Amino acid sequence: MTIQTLLVEDNLSLAETVISYLDLEDIECDYAATGVQGLELALSNEYQAILLDINLPHMDGLAVCEALRQAGVEVPVLMLTARDTLEDKLAGFDAGTDDYLVKPFELSELTARVKALAKRRSAQVQKLTVGPLELDLSNKMAVREGQVLSLTPTCWILLELLMRESPNVVSREKMTNAIWRTTEVPDSDVLKVHLYKLRQQVDKPFTTQLLHTVATHGVAIRAPHER
Repeated sequence: MTIQTLLVEDNLSLAETVISYLDLEDIECDYAATGVQGLELALSNEYQAILLDINLPHMDGLAVCEALRQAGVEVPVLMLTARDTLEDKLAGFDAGTDDYLVKPFELSELTARVKALAKRRSAQVQKLTVGPLELDLSNKMAVREGQVLSLTPTCWILLELLMRESPNVVSREKMTNAIWRTTEVPDSDVLKVHLYKLRQQVDKPFTTQLLHTVATHGVAIRAPHER
């Protein structure tokens, strides 16, 4: 299956080399030469990975990455840069990058990193959105249709897990492990109680249901058009 990526790099010669090589590995690249262009493409298209240079004109890679995370974009970001100090790497991770590759790099290593990142969502995202529901991870706030939801710590864990996996179904085992993180877990009725409390906050006050139980499989949270 072809991997869809975005390359944001102002060095045209390097960009052409990277795009040509990745194409041979069944990795397609959209291209932007500036941070502003890259941000626009990342916000308007769906990618499985973003390759982002730090030193970009008008808007540098760190600012682009921060803007993406604040917008709730979960696509993994691989930062490409000539900066190789620990402080530079920490700055990249603080901005929301998922991986870091120092120039000059081997194209085979770049390919391996992209394929690995494309298999997952970023853990650096600051906002999760499913339809009218938003989860602000940095401020620990859940909002639906302008109404702030009152969530217990356990309901917060469940909601974050469900939104990260949306629209996929999350098994009861996975939910249980996320809450208790131990082999000694309460019986299934306890999980049912927490899910009931979550529904009371997420769905009951509103006309459209977002939480859905899938018989014998688990629970999913889906935007109205994904049901």
